[in-house]
Amino acid sequence: MPTVFFYGSHDWVGQAGGEEIVRRIGGRVATRIYVVPNATHNFHIDNPEILLMHATRHFVADAYLAFVFWTVLTSLGLCIWYVPLLHMGISGYEVALFADMAPVLLGIPALRRLLRRHRGISAALSLAGIAAYAAARPERRLLGVAVGTAGAMLALASALYEDRVAGSGRLDRAIQAWEAGLLLSVALRMFFQTNNPVWPTMNAANGGWNKTGVALALLALADVVTRRSDEQAEARAAKRADLPASASAQRRAAWMPAGLGFGALLFALHSLYSDSAIVGRWAWDGYPATGPAPVPWGGLVLTALAAGFSAGHRVELATGMLWWGVASAGACALTLVPGWAGFAGGLVLAAYVASVARSILHAVARSPPGRTFLVGVMWYNVLVLAHVWVVAYEFVPGGPLLRERTWVVMLATMLTLYAGVRAARASLVARPAGARRTAVVPAGPRSDRRRARALGWTAVVLGWGAMALRLPAATRTPVPFHAPERLITAAIWTVHFDLDNDMWLAENRIIDAVRDLQPDVMGFLESDTERIIMGQRDWTQRVSEELGYYVDYGPSPRKHTWGCAMISKFPIVNSTHHLLPSPVGELACAIHATLDVHGRPVDVIISHNGQEENPLDRRLQTTELARIMRESQNPFIFTGYVVTKPHAENYKILYDQGRIHDIDPTDSDRWCQYIGYRGLKRVGYARVSRGTITDTEIQVGKFAVPLPGEDISAWKPSYKRVDEAHYAPEYHFPKVFRGKGVRGHFYHVFKEPRYFD
Repeated sequence: MPTVFFYGSHDWVGQAGGEEIVRRIGGRVATRIYVVPNATHNFHIDNPEILLMHATRHFVADAYLAFVFWTVLTSLGLCIWYVPLLHMGISGYEVALFADMAPVLLGIPALRRLLRRHRGISAALSLAGIAAYAAARPERRLLGVAVGTAGAMLALASALYEDRVAGSGRLDRAIQAWEAGLLLSVALRMFFQTNNPVWPTMNAANGGWNKTGVALALLALADVVTRRSDEQAEARAAKRADLPASASAQRRAAWMPAGLGFGALLFALHSLYSDSAIVGRWAWDGYPATGPAPVPWGGLVLTALAAGFSAGHRVELATGMLWWGVASAGACALTLVPGWAGFAGGLVLAAYVASVARSILHAVARSPPGRTFLVGVMWYNVLVLAHVWVVAYEFVPGGPLLRERTWVVMLATMLTLYAGVRAARASLVARPAGARRTAVVPAGPRSDRRRARALGWTAVVLGWGAMALRLPAATRTPVPFHAPERLITAAIWTVHFDLDNDMWLAENRIIDAVRDLQPDVMGFLESDTERIIMGQRDWTQRVSEELGYYVDYGPSPRKHTWGCAMISKFPIVNSTHHLLPSPVGELACAIHATLDVHGRPVDVIISHNGQEENPLDRRLQTTELARIMRESQNPFIFTGYVVTKPHAENYKILYDQGRIHDIDPTDSDRWCQYIGYRGLKRVGYARVSRGTITDTEIQVGKFAVPLPGEDISAWKPSYKRVDEAHYAPEYHFPKVFRGKGVRGHFYHVFKEPRYFD
């Protein structure tokens, strides 16, 4: 029968007897001790309502600090990525990745005792990660995030170890708060179009709520450091649990597989489920849309996580091999199959990973802290690096071993997750002779589970509310800018993963530039941000929703490219994602789309070729692009990153073999980005400076589309330049970029647009 011992904080009856009983029978019976603050032996008279009130307040505070944990953890990779991105190579700052190994210090008894006595120390350190936004210099912000990550990981590890006393229920409450923090983080990011408003890469100018986040964190920290005698008494009980417990009360877990399972659990939650859009983008495969859009179907990801967490107390079912097999099938589908089937596999995997979180964390709590967290966090870091290596293989040691092998990373994750689950099952589930298996560790008080479920499912409701609010903008029909004139304006911009030169998220400024430029079609290169080092976010959602565009995210993150995306005011009839030949260097990508432009099909290519160091790759990629364009019978616009000098070999392959015209063959000051066309009447061409968003300019071309049925295949372009007054105002490029321009964007190179007869 479940048993709870209640004592008043000023009770004349000592707690030693109750604590001894908890130790003896806690492994077989749901047993715990609760101390009512400000009460004597007659606690039910002195303070009858304080039990629920204090427990709820403490849980909400812990859940918010868990939200801080997920905020800091998901921002660390993004901040680390900034420095090599800026310097185009390994910088040394990557060592900050290992700040998450701070829990290894729990192997030092004196430090472990200090963190137990003063639980607020590690919580206060974690706040440095969200307060780092106040530092203007990127390096100092990265340092703050590294300190915050160390504090957040220490807080988690010390809570698992401190609260592990059998039968007290404290460990389950700590785990439930950690799970609720993830759900709250995902739900909040759904409101902010996949950004976390408390990230140190956010500020007041780009939509951050940093001050609010820090203020709430300080309130939660105050709750932790001022907790009253009920928590103090339970902490004393937890300290006594350092002494060897009886075999019936607590069985040790195998520390090595428990640590590996913890690393795999943390990696799976971070890499796949820290944002609601990740799974949908993994399943994305172009138009016609065969998979779920992030809005509203991202709500299903949050729902699957909450369902898995809610079922976590069913240890026998969650740790069973059959459930792992089902989840493995889901992982296989997510990794290999596009569309709804892959998305469904991702949902199954989400439910599984969430359901085993409690068991794995219990196993970790039953293992020696120093070496267990050393193995766990190191394995997490190995998986994070492997998750990057599959794309960045050209610039990292041993990269070719993982080249384009996401399936290897997924396989390693699932196998080590299973190792952790089996270790947890061995320590948490007993099978007496002739009896069925039963949980050694009870599920904890129902009141705690109800409280955790209430907060978790509240986050789910909030997430679906965010989807409902965003759905009208996400599904509205875009309107082209100059339909009466039958114009199409096409642009290309390499945006460096939506991270500006000062390590702030740049989509606000990108949106402003696009709004002023008024392109009907625009390609973005280096756009795939659904990776740990880019923050696991989808910035194209915000651009498309706020400006009213169709969006093609481009090749899925599982396709191992740095990304190329497209927005369009015209309906996207079809789009194909090409992985261009890349035998030596990183995998190059292209989108080949057919648009319904004023009633006539027009093809568009958005492409990103390889690096200067790989001439073979660039030649093969250019040849493949030329083949795609040559075989199309539709009018064509090419916008891409070619990496060649004008009129050099690759230039000739692209334009001559692709049977397209250069928008301005007299422009000799080009190297990366180029625009070409066929079957359209060119109006003008402009180059707009980058500002401080990236290191690459914007190029834009304006074209008139022939009437349906009109044949201009034999028409040859004239390269005679004319004044802007030659065209009506509707044909002009925006005047806002003339002179000094706006927000650092202005017409450069020619100082003004060029118009052609």
